[in-house]
Amino acid sequence: KTASEVDETHQRLFEYSQVLEGMNRNAGKHAAGVVIAPGNLTDYVPLYKPAGEDAIMSQYDMKSLEEVGMIKMDFLGLRTLTVINDALELIKLARGAAVDIETIPLDDPEVFKLFGEGNTIGLFQFESTGMRDYLKKLKPTVFEDLIAMNALYRPGPMDNINDFIARKHGEQEIKLLHPIMETILHETYGIIVYQEQVMQLGSEIAGLTLAEADIMRRAMGKKDKALMDKMKVKFIAGAKKNGIEEKLAQDIWDLIEKFAKYGFN
Repeated sequence: KTASEVDETHQRLFEYSQVLEGMNRNAGKHAAGVVIAPGNLTDYVPLYKPAGEDAIMSQYDMKSLEEVGMIKMDFLGLRTLTVINDALELIKLARGAAVDIETIPLDDPEVFKLFGEGNTIGLFQFESTGMRDYLKKLKPTVFEDLIAMNALYRPGPMDNINDFIARKHGEQEIKLLHPIMETILHETYGIIVYQEQVMQLGSEIAGLTLAEADIMRRAMGKKDKALMDKMKVKFIAGAKKNGIEEKLAQDIWDLIEKFAKYGFN
């Protein structure tokens, strides 16, 4: 016989356990998540206020919020913004002039020279030793170079940095599988760097709606193989409708799938 059958204490413990099983143990708060609704949140989701906290929280988790049509955005605090604000205040105090950072030109060659020299200590996400070494090799000349480097300098995508630099300087040929890809991948020298580029490829190559392209993007992000397989069929079928041979469509899909392995870390 089992312990619950021969011992009264164990039997009571077993009964209590059955009651408690499946109940929520505790509630956690997302570090930076904010729920956005088209009206009062109380009209859409159940809310509660944890004891000892000022924040009002949703009783739904992230997945459930998405299912009922809410938007969850992450707003992370950044000390660098305070540094920038302090710098602007000091400039105003010392020079008597206000600097509007919204109107600073993004094509100043002197600024790109500083980046190309690796003189980026104090610049958020550009000040690490590794990033500065890559910037010296890259010698950025346009703002898009900096955006791409910021996206590439993380685990997974980093494997593409040397190819990105070589292609920018004409040391490596840029081979595109289809002319449509030129407009989508031009600024990243033929390398898929952004999730938005995946969506554009789905839309332009396979005729997917933006909603379908976003489903494809999310399937890759969640490593959902079943949904990926489903979207692959839709992608290749759509590409064939656009006059692209099945073999070429498969090759383009393989390129997108390769990005999925490193682009969502």
